[in-house]
Amino acid sequence: MTQEIGDLDSLVRKRIRALRVAQGWSLEELAARANLSQSSLSRIENGQRRLALDQLVTLARALDTTLDQLVETATDDVVTSPMIDGTHGLMRWPVKGDPGMSVVRQRMIEPPPDNPARMRAHPGREWLVVLSGTAILMLGHRRFRLETNQAAEFPTMMPHAIGTEGGPCEILGIFDRDARRGHQRGNGSDGDTSGTCE
Repeated sequence: MTQEIGDLDSLVRKRIRALRVAQGWSLEELAARANLSQSSLSRIENGQRRLALDQLVTLARALDTTLDQLVETATDDVVTSPMIDGTHGLMRWPVKGDPGMSVVRQRMIEPPPDNPARMRAHPGREWLVVLSGTAILMLGHRRFRLETNQAAEFPTMMPHAIGTEGGPCEILGIFDRDARRGHQRGNGSDGDTSGTCE
């Protein structure tokens, strides 16, 4: 138990320094933002001063983070394997930090639907990037051509569908909870072969 507390103490101190450096702030700048003396902040970072909860709250605010993020411990489950749906050409990874989010990789072989009635609209937001090939994003009455490495982000309340042009393409999409649910309700499964985004 004492070892774990010591490890957390050391981790928090390293995070404070790393966040300060990432912002490009000197000890003096962060100390002023946190209403601490420069020497106190230096001793906190170097482990020469005890960490007090009130100071951690103040430092978290000054560093534009939360106390939870500042003291969060590393987890053993860093690596995640995808859930694979071979029938629909999908690989899905849940985002552990936000269980409502998921990342989906999909190989598409069909163009987007010609019939606007096959486009979907539902609450949420989606973000996607084309990994290979050319994708066509239908968004309302507009048609967007996305080449390899181009990305798109859109609110899913706009009727939308995605497909391929000139051969197969692969996309990587990030779906929030509402967007993921909207696609799952639309086809009764996690996958879709109708030319919609998931």
